[in-house]
Amino acid sequence: MDSSVRALIVVDMQPDFMEGGPLATQAGASILPSVAERMKSEDYASIVATQDWHPAGHVSFASEHNAEPFSVIDLYGHDQVLWPDHCIQGTEGAALHPDLPWQRVSAIIRKGDNPRVDSYSGFLNNWGPDGNRPPTGLAGWLRERGITHVDCCGLARDFCVKWTAEDAAAAGFETRFLWTLTRPVDDGNDDNVRADLEKAGVQVLDTAG
Repeated sequence: MDSSVRALIVVDMQPDFMEGGPLATQAGASILPSVAERMKSEDYASIVATQDWHPAGHVSFASEHNAEPFSVIDLYGHDQVLWPDHCIQGTEGAALHPDLPWQRVSAIIRKGDNPRVDSYSGFLNNWGPDGNRPPTGLAGWLRERGITHVDCCGLARDFCVKWTAEDAAAAGFETRFLWTLTRPVDDGNDDNVRADLEKAGVQVLDTAG
């Protein structure tokens, strides 16, 4: 594959999703060295990062609904998981992790900054009150640079990386999911995650790492 048409999407590599964070994935920090190695490789024409970037009081926070974290409500006609407060704008936990070579990144897509709408995917926000999923602009940014293939890695496997990969495939990009360069919130979902990705036309790679 010609590297000039492939991009790497590094999803939400932020301390709040790692050990000790309020929404920790399972051993999330353990993939830092392998993600760094992948970012330093010459396999990509562009590298893009996504960054969860919530204002305080975000609609997806359980604390806003007097509810238990990880409970589910109906929001605008769709299931909404209620999360612990996390990745609040300007906090250390919301920063991109300092152990990764961010100087190699060409664009950072901040998501979840609308206080009334959640956002998992780097391509489309979750559903808003009008029933639509507003685009982030990432698809156009990649197309303008001649990108046709994308690899996805980061956190969390069962939410933000999964949704990013599915939306990439739906947008017409040949999409690979670097399985071992992701970590889940709940590894009990792994079989369903794989099945959903394959159904969406995403190639799941069990890469070393």
